[in-house]
Amino acid sequence: MRIWPRVAEMVGSHGRCALVTVAAVRGSAPREPGARMVIAPDGGFHGTIGGGELEWRAIGAARDALSRNAPAATLDRFTLGPDLGQCCGGSVRLLTEVFDRDRLDEIRTLAAREAAGPFVTRGRIGPRAVERIVIDDAGHERGEAREASSPASGDRWRGRLAIPRSGIAGASTNATPAPAERVLGGVVPHEVPPVVIEDDGAIVERFRNPRRPLWLFGAGHVGRALMLALAPLPFDVTWIDEREDVFPAVVPASVRPLRSADPAGELAHAPDGAFVVVMTHNHPLDLAIVHAALAAAPPGAAGRFGYVGLIGSASKRARFARRLREAGIAEDRIAGLVCPIGMTSIRSKHPAAIAAGIVAQLLERAGA
Repeated sequence: MRIWPRVAEMVGSHGRCALVTVAAVRGSAPREPGARMVIAPDGGFHGTIGGGELEWRAIGAARDALSRNAPAATLDRFTLGPDLGQCCGGSVRLLTEVFDRDRLDEIRTLAAREAAGPFVTRGRIGPRAVERIVIDDAGHERGEAREASSPASGDRWRGRLAIPRSGIAGASTNATPAPAERVLGGVVPHEVPPVVIEDDGAIVERFRNPRRPLWLFGAGHVGRALMLALAPLPFDVTWIDEREDVFPAVVPASVRPLRSADPAGELAHAPDGAFVVVMTHNHPLDLAIVHAALAAAPPGAAGRFGYVGLIGSASKRARFARRLREAGIAEDRIAGLVCPIGMTSIRSKHPAAIAAGIVAQLLERAGA
């Protein structure tokens, strides 16, 4: 879930909302730092911090704060066993912020920045708001942000983001993501903490899209089932087929249907590290796509994609391996082809069951 577009939508609809963030964890807890919920005054919410009593208390506290109809920011600690009766045994610090329409400029600027790509903020938690500025990987403010947020400039927003004014809605056109953010497929390694409370009380937050790009070839029965199974999970799906009228009229927001006369050629536009799943209606087309995926890296380099999977049997894999070998694909690349895909222990041939097994394998490979 992208955080700031959701906050903007909620404030626009309800006039105000609360953002609850898992800011720190010690020991065992339901969710990791950076897990978030956006909560409406009526108790409706998006996201989760792990469910159970902790989430129930967090929703109640957020609604209480929203009922006071004023901006607020609180940082509270919960010991899961003694305080809440949960068996996890650790402790959690929750940051709860209340936003209203007076802060829509800030929220929309943050939403535009999040849509533009990963970014990092450093903030101070005050009684009414978190004052955030964009920082680079060295922990220094970007030049434009430093100028905008200096006391002499008179442009320090209360609890608002001071960022470059160039580009779209404050997104700098020459800003370079931190090295830790520039990884295959835009996926940031799990070892980079999304939220850190530093010794001096500052809070550093990394807002990024943890969704893995996945290119799905084939809009048949299993392709449709897999598309639906992937929708609530951390994948951005490009769904490709060459046939007319095969895509449903409505698809989830995380899915981009693409009709193409040259499906294999579309892989040239896929980002490095993307997952590739092949299940078209045509074996020669399957082979062409798999060949393009496995060949998509310079000789001697590792494959360009994080996963290349082909639906089919062991005998299909053997036939494809022979053809790929004849076409000059290196043995180590062929060895990386996953076929059959999914959990072979699932015996059902129902499309939804096949999709469930594939999703389990993809999540395992993605480290999700």
